[in-house]
Amino acid sequence: MTSPVTARDRAKAERSDAILHAAARLFAARGYSGVSLEDIGAAVGVSGPAVYRHFAGKQALLGAILVKVSEDLINGGRQVVETISTPDERMHGLISFHVDFALGNAEVIQVQDRDVAYLTEADRSAVRRLQRAYIELWMDTLSSLQLPGAAGTDQDALRLRVQACFGLINSTPHSTRAAARRHSATAAVLGAMADAALRATI
Repeated sequence: MTSPVTARDRAKAERSDAILHAAARLFAARGYSGVSLEDIGAAVGVSGPAVYRHFAGKQALLGAILVKVSEDLINGGRQVVETISTPDERMHGLISFHVDFALGNAEVIQVQDRDVAYLTEADRSAVRRLQRAYIELWMDTLSSLQLPGAAGTDQDALRLRVQACFGLINSTPHSTRAAARRHSATAAVLGAMADAALRATI
């Protein structure tokens, strides 16, 4: 039997989430090496040592951020695949999901691009495993479209298209301002470009 969630449990979970968000924001702005636990604690109104009540240290915080983002991607992608029946609509659903995710998580994407080398080996392995599963989800969907040069058993061609598409979408946090990322036209342009990249005829 599961124990009931108490007000103290909720408060602890909220503080942990606040610490994660603050750490992601600071890592994105200054880089992993340029941020201390004291900086992170100050951003949420606690002392640096108080952060240890929630996370084992700065490296554990980085791992929690990047493993979670990878989990969120694969879980969201699977939900799209499981709820949309036709291949074409499923592909559009995956593109829309990833575009929305990238625009809403710009700071985490910056951290992923720059600071993944600082992860523990265990967290790095977890991130790679989850990312491979997410890529394969896209590859399976793309293969089902039976596009010229992107169908059948040519896994390298499928992987190239999917990873190039990710590169296009994930570059947005580096190339746009926050205000532009909130504009609906940005998502529309990214979605159309990603779809065109995936379907490019050779």
